[in-house]
Amino acid sequence: MKKMYRRILHFTITAAFLLGCLLSAPVPASASNPDPMEVHFIDVGQGDATFITCGGHTMLIDAGDDTKGTAIQNYLKKQKISKLDYLILTHPDADHIGGAPVIITKFNIDKVFVSNYEKDNQTYRKLIQSLDEKQIKALTPKVNSVYSLGTASITILAPGKEYDNPNDASIALLLKNGSRSFLFTGDAGEEAEQDMLETGITISADVYKVGHHGSKYSTSKDFLEAVNPFYAVISCGTDNSYGHPHAQTLNTLRTNGVMVYRTDEEGTIIASTDGKSISFNVPASETWKAGEPTGGTNELTYVLNVKTKKFHKPSCNSLPTANRQDSSESRESIIAQGYTPCQRCKP
Repeated sequence: MKKMYRRILHFTITAAFLLGCLLSAPVPASASNPDPMEVHFIDVGQGDATFITCGGHTMLIDAGDDTKGTAIQNYLKKQKISKLDYLILTHPDADHIGGAPVIITKFNIDKVFVSNYEKDNQTYRKLIQSLDEKQIKALTPKVNSVYSLGTASITILAPGKEYDNPNDASIALLLKNGSRSFLFTGDAGEEAEQDMLETGITISADVYKVGHHGSKYSTSKDFLEAVNPFYAVISCGTDNSYGHPHAQTLNTLRTNGVMVYRTDEEGTIIASTDGKSISFNVPASETWKAGEPTGGTNELTYVLNVKTKKFHKPSCNSLPTANRQDSSESRESIIAQGYTPCQRCKP
């Protein structure tokens, strides 16, 4: 009887000890006490650049065109940044990677992520040269891989395969801190959005960085329903030649009750979160004004079919849809990239 009593007593004491250890064990900071996080949607005109800081850790997603590199450098310096944990270049379009060589040259960077789509042009070659000079080996992250940024997590959503269109090859990611989350999809179009849905990875987010500057070729109905954002941010230039954001996208966001913020109307937009709530430094837009294609130095000159490698006049009645890429480059530059003129509109 005494032996049995000692066993019972020992079991009780052991169980109490284990329970006490469990209750006193530290909970991961990301779950119990998220670091404050700021997401800066930097106004770079018609392009993209988003700076994120969380618990002293930093990330830059895209770097505008080649006229914005120094401006982004100065912006980061004002934030007292000398080092980046991550530089993510979603895809090789000039308005996303043009300013990257300046950032790569001026800052220490731990990891550089690039799309699996390569371009044979001067802008892309400058990017590769700057990486080589700093002896940085860029990589394309795998879908469903997870990285940390302070207490925040970064889940890679795309690209999961190779595409004919550089936009669809955009790196997409879900940034989550505490219970709040932000979705970034670069310029991914409807095909890439559908592929993201088919991965089965949860893409719901509080803040949706609207794909492709608000283009009608992104933000498909099914995709937006899966994201189900409360806020959306559109990065585009005032009176840009592409007419971004398109009325179709704005109508979709408005119909779904999404609060929209726009860099063309409000300049740089900063979202702050403690992992529980989100606040913005500016009020949401109330104009719902669609862009209008305009002339100027970035005037839309040709429409490319990145699959067939043909280019068209913007007025051609056989313009591509799924594999379309708008261009403001010269005819000679486009032909030098391997494109041939459409035989119908004869650009």
